Amino acid sequence: MYIELVFIAVIIIFVVYYNGYVDKNKFLGSGPGLFGFLKEKDYDFLLIAKYGDRVYDPNLVFKKRVSHGLIAIFITLVIFLSSLNYVKILISVLVGFVIFKMPYLDLKKFYKAHLNEIDSLLPYYLKSLEILVQHYTVPVALARSIDDAPEQFVKGLKILVERIEAGDSSVDPYMEFANMYPVRDSIRMMRLLYRLGLGEQDKKHEQMLSFSKTVSSLQLKAREQMYRARLDTMERQTMTMLMCTGGASLIIMLIAAFSMIGM
Repeated sequence: MYIELVFIAVIIIFVVYYNGYVDKNKFLGSGPGLFGFLKEKDYDFLLIAKYGDRVYDPNLVFKKRVSHGLIAIFITLVIFLSSLNYVKILISVLVGFVIFKMPYLDLKKFYKAHLNEIDSLLPYYLKSLEILVQHYTVPVALARSIDDAPEQFVKGLKILVERIEAGDSSVDPYMEFANMYPVRDSIRMMRLLYRLGLGEQDKKHEQMLSFSKTVSSLQLKAREQMYRARLDTMERQTMTMLMCTGGASLIIMLIAAFSMIGM
């Protein structure tokens, strides 16, 4: 009896939600919504790392994931309708959760495959920013760099510049940017940039040299890790080829041996 009532309630909610009788945004909330506790901490970063500024609103993408998960639960319940029980309700929920989780796992897979490439973006960007800082103040240089910055950083840079222009002279806007893009050494690099912006004009040349050396060091470190990752990939591919070749040779030898025995 309880199972039928639960199923009827799910059907009513789905029909009302699907036909737009309830505002989807109000139902899911203006932020992550009612299911915000399911949102992964690094989801926004991974989404932006893969799609850049093409992601207008990460919360909107998250809501679509939730919607797809709920629809999967509903469809699975319909399939099990003739023999519905608590176990099959649990299975339906698990199917919905897997559908909900798959886009995140795909983002994680992309990040792992492009880890060194993504982590090297910030040092290279700061190295190009260094040229602008020689002629302008740090806030002006940041604003002028937006058009040529990697697309992953565009949204964060706009927020950073807006906060600085609004009068926030603390380190917080820089740390917010570092937290939005938690790549390797991001906090350290943004602190360096903040300190460079605080420096006195007569000491700017010395500070620029220090900033340049540090960024170059981080850039070299990122390049070395990228080459090391490529070398590891080549070594794994070589070992796989050797194992496949050795295994195939062994199988051919065994087949030949058994053929001779049979003769």
